[in-house]
Amino acid sequence: METVTLDDLDRGLAHALQLDGRAPFSKIAGVLGVSENTVARRYRRLRAAGVLRVVGALVGARLGNVVWTIRLRCTPDAAGSIAMSLARRPDTFWVHLLSGGTEISCVTQTRLPEERDALLLQKLARSGRVSSVTAHCVLKGFAGPGGWAGLSCLSPRQVEAMRDGTPIVADEPVELSEGDHVLLGALSVDGRTGLADLAVATGWSESTVSRRMDRLRRTGVLSYQVDLPADVLGYHAEARLWMSVRPSALVATAETLAGHPEVSFTAVTTGPTNLVATVICRDSLDLYRYLTERVATLDGITHVETAPVVRTVKRNGAVQPL
Repeated sequence: METVTLDDLDRGLAHALQLDGRAPFSKIAGVLGVSENTVARRYRRLRAAGVLRVVGALVGARLGNVVWTIRLRCTPDAAGSIAMSLARRPDTFWVHLLSGGTEISCVTQTRLPEERDALLLQKLARSGRVSSVTAHCVLKGFAGPGGWAGLSCLSPRQVEAMRDGTPIVADEPVELSEGDHVLLGALSVDGRTGLADLAVATGWSESTVSRRMDRLRRTGVLSYQVDLPADVLGYHAEARLWMSVRPSALVATAETLAGHPEVSFTAVTTGPTNLVATVICRDSLDLYRYLTERVATLDGITHVETAPVVRTVKRNGAVQPL
């Protein structure tokens, strides 16, 4: 990936896309106070450099899928190849190398028990270099109202102007067709793919593509997320936290963590620990302060394991070269 330094306009563009991933460049330009050509040029530059893109993400819970966060311990010589094998799977996301290359974490969505077993037992158990596998079923995720605070730079007025106003009708039943799967696959590569290209991929008309995308968005099956490495924003210390929390304090602790600007995501899970969080800090000293001054004050937490992220191999839909 090319080394890129983001200026204020680039950051504004990234924040705008976090709020509405498929917003026309003309809308973003109006909010940022620049020309449409300037916004389009900036986006193309960042996209070509592999720094910024919009990804169409499947919200599997709306389809009855079960989300798992998986933690593997393995030998250092095998970690890179195992992480890449996991990243190439279409059902995995957020694949990280952790703890000096001796651990891997990833997220997967499964619909049927046999799909879960295929990932956890038939594949991983065959490798003698994997010493342990722990699977945590995600019961409920928590996130701040505006997403990860590290992307925030627009004013409240600009945020309001950029928000995607699509109402989510979560109780509307959804059945995916073969064409929907093709559509979602194309959007997972590039969430801003044009209607003409999506029509070619699906064999539908552009109007059908547009209607189907709107319905998937309205029913909460499809969301658009910004795929952006935190280090280009000046954040160089990322970690996964596995926490044990007293049941009586679990929800309150999760909600408190979700409100911390350092936390991009937290979830209540099953497994040896019952709360997991992703923390993004400026540097290791900032991470130290967060753990000792913020996390340490939460009385409900009885145990914390911290695993620094060494490398992100795959985010939502993006496989990063090792």
